[in-house]
Amino acid sequence: MQRTRVYDAIIVGSGATGGWAAKLLAESGLNVLVLEAGRRTDPAQEYNMMAWPYELKHRGFGDRADLERTQPIQSKCYACNEYSRKWFVNDLENPYTTPPDKPFYWIRSRQTGGRSLPWGRQSYRLSNFDFKAASRDGYGEDWPIGYEDLVPYYEQVERYVGISGREERLPQLPDSIYLPPMNLTCGEVRMRDAIARMNDPWRRLTIGRVAILTKPIHAGTPDQRAACHYCGNCERGCDTGSYYSSISSTLPAAERTKRMTLAPNAVVSHIVLDKNTGQAKGVAYIDGVTNAAREAYGKAVVLCAGTLESTRILLNSRSADGAEGLGNSSGVLGRYLMDHVGGGGASGVLPMLTTDYQSQVGRANGIYIPRFRNLDARTKQSKFIRGYGYQGGSNQSLQMGREIDGFGAQFKKRVREWHPWTINLGGFGECLPRYENHVRINRDVVDAWGIPVLHIDMAFGDNERELVNDMGETAAEMLEAAGAREIRIRKGPLSVPGILIHEVGTARMGDDPKKSVLNEWNRVWDCWNVFVTDGACYVSVASQNPTLTMMAITGRACDYIAREFRAGRL
Repeated sequence: MQRTRVYDAIIVGSGATGGWAAKLLAESGLNVLVLEAGRRTDPAQEYNMMAWPYELKHRGFGDRADLERTQPIQSKCYACNEYSRKWFVNDLENPYTTPPDKPFYWIRSRQTGGRSLPWGRQSYRLSNFDFKAASRDGYGEDWPIGYEDLVPYYEQVERYVGISGREERLPQLPDSIYLPPMNLTCGEVRMRDAIARMNDPWRRLTIGRVAILTKPIHAGTPDQRAACHYCGNCERGCDTGSYYSSISSTLPAAERTKRMTLAPNAVVSHIVLDKNTGQAKGVAYIDGVTNAAREAYGKAVVLCAGTLESTRILLNSRSADGAEGLGNSSGVLGRYLMDHVGGGGASGVLPMLTTDYQSQVGRANGIYIPRFRNLDARTKQSKFIRGYGYQGGSNQSLQMGREIDGFGAQFKKRVREWHPWTINLGGFGECLPRYENHVRINRDVVDAWGIPVLHIDMAFGDNERELVNDMGETAAEMLEAAGAREIRIRKGPLSVPGILIHEVGTARMGDDPKKSVLNEWNRVWDCWNVFVTDGACYVSVASQNPTLTMMAITGRACDYIAREFRAGRL
């Protein structure tokens, strides 16, 4: 009789956090199984980084009718196009429900590498302004960890992944370990200098901190990766591995240990408990190709499937007493869903710059202005708490002006001179954690593999509306200071929740098991060999992009898991 294999750890998901967990645990000596719901990605066949429009059937624009039929939600993401739609799920196979008046755009990837393939790679540390926000303004709960707890794990990620950026020494945006920064364009330098003259020590424009290499790293080792060559087509897949994705770095590193098994097409439905111990003995999944029901067994389960998918797995599981929802004795599993709020900002034209000033074609990055509201008495606002950051940039328009009249040589001359320098700032605001923003299981609807789907119920509130209003007014103020003209201010409408793809929360960490799902080590209070290390663990969303922090949290949790194994407690 063949013996059923029991792995030391089962990792659900192969994206940014799943790949990182696989590398760290395998290198710590654990035998790990990585379950990926989608297909095995073949970069040699699927990447089309340098494909020309004429090589594609629809010249890069795609078959809009088919996109809107099979990917009506996914196609709302800028990266879901004819080049890259393969990195996004089929919405017909992966449904979810929402209230009629509360749309939520759940952008998902299912293939080896997950969303680490098409993501924008903006990478920022959080600070204690974020981890301990509740202590500052009295709203919500503090994280059970502080910035100091994550510093060594931020550094671990940054040294391995490679983050390009510039040191700014801002307390609200701690510096990382950097590769050389990408350059600012002329318009961005003008904006940076104008902001510096505003006499606000909290306000600073810097180049985006991004997980794209500006010089080769790990030379002479199996982990070596080349510097970016500025083709600007990141979401298509990077042949040189110059941007961070798990498939080009962490997963191959885990595989080299000979202690990782990768199982694609494994659609996890729920966690399976041992009836004798009440702890997890493995996970149940559906074979995505044959639809056969299967189980995998492990001493620990690490959920890295993405915020909402990890929570869906927990909600579809049963606790030791038979109650629906594993880890829900507190009643907060699925609660406190957050995403960044957008819709505020401003754009304009910089008439002082001409075609003599050249833009940086192919730079897959922009500028970042970190949060400068509600940091001290001077920056405290009366209409809202927390704050927002800006992303954007300045470059030359490459579109011909249809409004230009003329004919012949004079017309050609005017077209050559027309490309104006534009500048744009768009805000990413912190959404407050609210109990009523939640997900639950809708058992009346199932996905293509028969698994009950999520019902997502989320809306932004008055604080987010005030944030967006301030985003527009303040962006216009900075553009005007830079000499911009034809300024267009945006004060809404608020972005649809989910579309900024920074969804977090629903299985929050905490010090009190009556108020949280996970403890400070991302361990489920009610089931001590199950861990959740992706965005589901977030207590508050802050205003920075979340992936770098998710990976640092995963590193800290994996360090703990390895120690527990060595001590014989897992």
